[in-house]
Amino acid sequence: MFAPGHFLLGVRNGSRRLVVDQGDRTVETIDPVGAKRQLSVHSRYLRRALDQGREASGASFIRAIEAIAHALEWQYGYDKVPVGLASKYAFAEFAGPRGPVLSDDLILGLVLFAPGCIYPAHAHEGITESYVCLSGATSENNAGVYGPGSLIFNAPGHMHRITVSDREPSLLAWAWEGPPEALAGQKMVFSRPRVRRG
Repeated sequence: MFAPGHFLLGVRNGSRRLVVDQGDRTVETIDPVGAKRQLSVHSRYLRRALDQGREASGASFIRAIEAIAHALEWQYGYDKVPVGLASKYAFAEFAGPRGPVLSDDLILGLVLFAPGCIYPAHAHEGITESYVCLSGATSENNAGVYGPGSLIFNAPGHMHRITVSDREPSLLAWAWEGPPEALAGQKMVFSRPRVRRG
């Protein structure tokens, strides 16, 4: 059906499905649900990001997201969000320790960035992170501009900062893979610019 570690979203006979192939097992759920929290970034930019994504190479993935968008739980996710960031991004999980598809060693989801968002430098200890850009444009560590279809890979502990185009929102699919204790206990710690003294 599809390669291990991939996920598939779809609608069959009016029933929404999320399927996660974890290599040794396949997990499937019907009608994933979550409390709908209308965050400002989600309310203002998700439709625009999906519309743009429909014109790109991942159009079939965008249509699958649209089919379950009503059931996604958009959240901020961190205890201490830097000032100004809370209104510039939101994320929703498909699979992980908190569901809706339960997985101990893999988290899959979407992250939506508002135009002009600068997501501060951070790292994930013990977690491998991958992004696929679905719409808009992002830059990581100012190393290049990544548009729809681009893959961004971050090894465990790799410090990275994400910058989004000033004109359009950016929607990315993301995956975290790592040991269950690293995923369940993940705390985002943002770096702070160092002040030179002297």
